[in-house]
Amino acid sequence: MTAQRMLTGDRPTGKLHLGHYVGSIANRVKLHHQYESFFIIADLHMLTTKNTREDIAAATQNARDMVLDALAAGIEPERATFYLQSAIQEVGDLNTLFQNLVTVPRLERVPSLKDMARDAGKDEMPYGLLGYPVLQAADILCVKAHVVPVGKDNAAHVEVTREIARRFNYLYGDVFPVPELVQAETPTLVGTDGQAKMSKSLGNTIALSDEPGVVRKKVMGMYTDPNRIRADVPGTVEGNPVFAYHDVFNPNKAEVEDLKTRYRAGKVGDVEVKEKLANALNAFLDPMRERRARYENDKGRVDELIVDGTERTRREVQQTVFEVRKAMGLTGVYTQIRRKAERSRSASATA
Repeated sequence: MTAQRMLTGDRPTGKLHLGHYVGSIANRVKLHHQYESFFIIADLHMLTTKNTREDIAAATQNARDMVLDALAAGIEPERATFYLQSAIQEVGDLNTLFQNLVTVPRLERVPSLKDMARDAGKDEMPYGLLGYPVLQAADILCVKAHVVPVGKDNAAHVEVTREIARRFNYLYGDVFPVPELVQAETPTLVGTDGQAKMSKSLGNTIALSDEPGVVRKKVMGMYTDPNRIRADVPGTVEGNPVFAYHDVFNPNKAEVEDLKTRYRAGKVGDVEVKEKLANALNAFLDPMRERRARYENDKGRVDELIVDGTERTRREVQQTVFEVRKAMGLTGVYTQIRRKAERSRSASATA
């Protein structure tokens, strides 16, 4: 292995949205030109919060949609390896071995796990969710990734990976690179309801694949300044989701500043501000729609990318597991027992 590697991905729980784009996808698009890139479809991680038969059945199409969204966002297929996590059983082997390199109190200090349990409507945290960062470490280290682009929510998870890599290398020799976190500089994007981050589970998203009319409808229903009951009442720009979206997605900064000035003075209504935002968002999403349509029309292309990427990744992971077991001395345990058994059988046969 010569080129440095990047690993990133998502759980197949639904279509990717603007929050994903701001939090990590934009970073992935930039970085995948610099690194050998692996994109995980993390369906085992999905089971920590969505594990009904219906959830699992939906993962097939969700996986396809995830890859389509990534390609639409600008990921080039010849520079990317997409793979399905559950199809690589050796990742479970690494997960088991890594569980012994981290303590329960350390995992309980990962701040986002309780939020994930709450968002999933779980009163108590499942064992699998508590171990989420350990399985994530197996995902990252199984392909020996050097960099991991993450949003703020996952930064603490990846820090656990770094600790596990360092601990393993200290105990058994240098097998793994200690991956670096690459965080997006853009702040977390609030949902269209203004109450929390954009999240599929909260139903406050604008999907990357939404049609223009759907985007416009969602924007026109967005939360703004609750104290502004008429257009001639001076409004608050700070903390206003509509203007937060303008700041991120509207390239016409002069227009944005004009809207802010008039909004503060009570000289522009919410309708005009939202209409201009809808126009900006649709202009931003139009190139993605075109790329998505091109890949959708290439029948079977996405499935082939997933299958080929999974097979390629499986070979990589099998080699990693071999190196791990050898470094730990696990291969020698069975070998010694087997050889002794063979000598015993041979002696019995000649007696």
